[in-house]
Amino acid sequence: MQDLDENTVTDATLAQMGTTPDPRLKQIMEAAVRHMHAFAREVDLTPSEWLTAIGFLTEVGKACTDIRQEFILLSDVLGLSAVVNALHDKKAAELGTQSSLLGPFFREGAAELPLGASIIANPSVPEIVLYGQVTDNDGRPLPNALVQVWQTDEHGLYDVQAHDDAHMDMRGNFRTDASGHYHFRTVRPLGYSIPMDGPVGRLVAQQGRHGMRPSHIHILITAEGHRELVTALYFGDDDHIASDTVFGVSNSLVVQSKADPESPIPGLRAVRYDFKMPRAADNDTGRVGADPASFKPAAE
Repeated sequence: MQDLDENTVTDATLAQMGTTPDPRLKQIMEAAVRHMHAFAREVDLTPSEWLTAIGFLTEVGKACTDIRQEFILLSDVLGLSAVVNALHDKKAAELGTQSSLLGPFFREGAAELPLGASIIANPSVPEIVLYGQVTDNDGRPLPNALVQVWQTDEHGLYDVQAHDDAHMDMRGNFRTDASGHYHFRTVRPLGYSIPMDGPVGRLVAQQGRHGMRPSHIHILITAEGHRELVTALYFGDDDHIASDTVFGVSNSLVVQSKADPESPIPGLRAVRYDFKMPRAADNDTGRVGADPASFKPAAE
């Protein structure tokens, strides 16, 4: 038996894990152990700091519900979701429109609405129009593509924050027409703070960060034979457009609403955005994240 120190314990741990039959699990856990042990050595982690971290992660887990995924939020504010998203995009057969983060507020089961409908039940500000075309990377229209959208209201709240979890608002699903076109009505969403009432919010405050996300509309598009597109459109005049607390903004996704004579709904300010869908590889998805309600305890 070998006496272990802060360095040799790493090799001993890796050796004991060496019988892992799943090669991918073995690769991931070996790398995780090496990096975690190296991190502890680099910062000279103390027992009290270690217990603080365990307490924090316990709080994060307890904050998770069917409508709130605090661990996704933690991944987002640490930039890890953006890293996973970028790595995932590099594996795609091809890339179309720039992707962005799914975020912690996506929900399955929104109503399918006719083109031109509003996703806002009771708007208190003038509506705007979002319209455009969904095509493949060569510009061929994609009819019957499913366009799912969700956003905050004009006060900066998602439906799960403004109402009870049974009430869906500020979200809807649309199908493109025979020419791949879509359009719907909404309101300009207000930029908002991530939830600051939980452990992740307290961490962000301790770091002196503002915790704000710029005004944006989430969009998830699926079309047969094409890679799922998870993205968002960001309004460029928002004060936090250059300092998104979850690192989701790309220049190609920045938009402005304006008077537009080509808008399918005259009289309202409009945003036109055309989406390009890449070809799909086998079992390929662009989704990094999930509806919080889909997270269930792992089967034993």
